[in-house]
Amino acid sequence: MKSRARSSSGDSRLSVRKTKAEKDPNKPKRPPSAFFVFMEGFRKDYKEKHPNVKQVSVIGKAGGDKWKSLSDAEKAPFVAKAEKLKAEYNKKMGTYNKKPSGGPAASGDSDKSKSEVNDEDEGSVEGDE
Repeated sequence: MKSRARSSSGDSRLSVRKTKAEKDPNKPKRPPSAFFVFMEGFRKDYKEKHPNVKQVSVIGKAGGDKWKSLSDAEKAPFVAKAEKLKAEYNKKMGTYNKKPSGGPAASGDSDKSKSEVNDEDEGSVEGDE
């Protein structure tokens, strides 16, 4: 009985959850870490050597084991490439953040939210009629 009571209270919390905010398609994607830079090449090599293996989990586990066995000197080229990609990302994010998004707050017209502005507009229309 207690498990049912817990699940019903959990359901009520889920129904309150709001929808996700829409993502900006112009926002730059985060750069891959050194491990993921390594995995790009490793996947190709692994698939050439083991063409029958189709499971992503097997390839990922093999890549993780290989990454752990590499020395810092062997990891250095991947770390350097990841740092280069991160620097490019930071540059793109700097220009992305400087651009106005086109909303009312970005143009500096008002400190009020859209809902407050809409409420005032609706109120003035109703008062005019």
